[in-house]
Order: sequence, then structure tokens, then C-alpha cells
Amino acid sequence: MASLNLQSLFVLLILALASSFTPTNAQLSPDFYRNVCPQALPIIRFVVLRAILRERRMGASLLRLHFHDCFVNGCDGSILLDDTPTFTGEKTALPNINSVRGFDVVDEIKAAVDKACKGPVISCADILAVAARDSVTILGGPWFNYPVLLGRRDAKSASKNAANTNLPAPFFNMPQLVASFESHGLNLQDLVVLSGGHTIGQAHCANFRNRLYNDTDIDQSFQATLKFTCPRTGGDTNLAPLDSTPDRVDTNYYRALIMNKGLLHSDQELFRGDGGESDRLVKLYSENFFAFAKDFGASMIKMGNLKPLTGEEGQIRVNCRKVNS
Repeated sequence: MASLNLQSLFVLLILALASSFTPTNAQLSPDFYRNVCPQALPIIRFVVLRAILRERRMGASLLRLHFHDCFVNGCDGSILLDDTPTFTGEKTALPNINSVRGFDVVDEIKAAVDKACKGPVISCADILAVAARDSVTILGGPWFNYPVLLGRRDAKSASKNAANTNLPAPFFNMPQLVASFESHGLNLQDLVVLSGGHTIGQAHCANFRNRLYNDTDIDQSFQATLKFTCPRTGGDTNLAPLDSTPDRVDTNYYRALIMNKGLLHSDQELFRGDGGESDRLVKLYSENFFAFAKDFGASMIKMGNLKPLTGEEGQIRVNCRKVNS
């Protein structure tokens, strides 16, 4: 009972932190579906759990889908749209092509909640937000069970150009990363803690080859091991884990940065050994799991509130892959 009360206090603390940066006109609320379809969120968690049991990597994929959705014109489910004769969607943008995945799981979730709710009540954008939270909770424990704000509606279009422009790249340096996050109203702490999403998942060789063969701030034994996975030429789609425990949400990602074992150039940029604020945050999260969990939840809520469509804006898609006819 004591641990349950402590967890409840933790959730209330995250909600209090979120209220300081959640504008009231956003119309988002953790209780948005309580009356119209109270079974929706438990169903989403069940389908996410089932998908992760099939393939542990899927948790990271669902988390990444939400991130890549929110950074392109806001959290509106646009990343899920297939190409049409009138627009080219975001799936084939350079940061997404042959990289983002989990669309079939989103389809499973949508079918399950629409059946339970007797119609399209839950937006695809909200499904992405809840599935991301459920993924980190399943892989990291109850401390990551932050309250997702809900009530987003779905976009009627998508933009490949915006996806190519707005998503931070794995080769970005620190000033570029900071500028990218600041352009979305996110600060340095958000950058460092949301990058901690790389505590789970893997990356393609094409995304870390330049770091492997050109960067100097890399542990030599780590570098030598990775060269077997990622040769100078070929093997672009070969995978390597983003930290030593890619199926578990923990603080090993930050410990790796301190040891110069960040897989991506953009990861290692967070810890440059200059004693700056980014270094301080990396050290804090490497040593304090609960600080990471608290700040991660707060920053995920903040990111999830990027330009949501609400009220009469957008629509609730019947099929997450296409606009309603």
C-alpha cells in the first residue's frame, strides 16, 4: 500500500509540473475519454503489451513514432498517413524511410478500440501518445506511468518536406540539436531527457557509420566491436543497440555517454566533458533513476502538447493510414 501511495504522489507531481507549461486553450485532459469510452486506455495497453511480447524492440518503435509525429507540424497523427495523389506523406522522408515502424501495431490498436467504443472515438494521434507511454511503462516499470493528456484530433494531410526539415538528425552537433528543440518550444533539459528514449531500441549502421570512422570521442574497444557490425561500406541496415540494455528503460544510456560509448554522434554530443549544463544533466540521470523517470514523464507531456488539433479542427480518422472520405 505504501508503494502504491508513493506512485500516486509521483503521478500527481508530474501533473503539477505539466500544468506549468500546458496552455489552457489546448483542451487536452488525462480524463478526455473517461465518459465516452473508459475501456479505451486499458485496451491500448493490452495491445501494446501483446506487441512487445511478440517483439521487444516494438516498444522503442512505438515511442519513436510519437516523437517523429510531434516534431512535424505537431502531434496530429500525420506520420501514419500513406501517400495520396494530392500529397506525399512523411513515411518516405529521409529520417523515416526504412526506419520508422510499428504501423501494423497502430492498426491493431485502432481496430480494437473502435470495436470496444462502437465507433471511431479515439484519435490516431492520441493512440500514438498513449502507446508511447505504455511502451516505456512496460519496459521501465510504474515510475514511467505518467498521465498522458488526451483530446487530440487527426490531421487531414502530411508533409514530407516538413519531416525532412524538422526532425533532428543523428549527425547533428550540440548547437543544431538545441536549435531544433528550441524551434519546438523545448529546452536543453527536454533535449537531454527525451534523448534518454534511446535507452531502448536499435539504430541502423548508416546512422552511426560516420561516428564510428570519423569521431575521436569514442571508446576504442566499443569502436572496434561495432566495426564488425558496421563496415566502411555496405551493411547500411545492420542494427546495433543504442545502449547495453536495449529492451529495458533504465539509465545505462547516460552511463554510456560518460564512457564515450554513445552510439550516435547526436547522443555523444550531450556529454562533451566540458562541465556544461548538458554534462550535469547526463551525470544526474546516470546516477538517479527517479530523477530521470520524473523528468522524462514531464518532458513527454510537454512534447505531446506540441500544436495539437482540438475541438473542431482535423478529424477522428476511421483508418489511421488515410483521411476520412
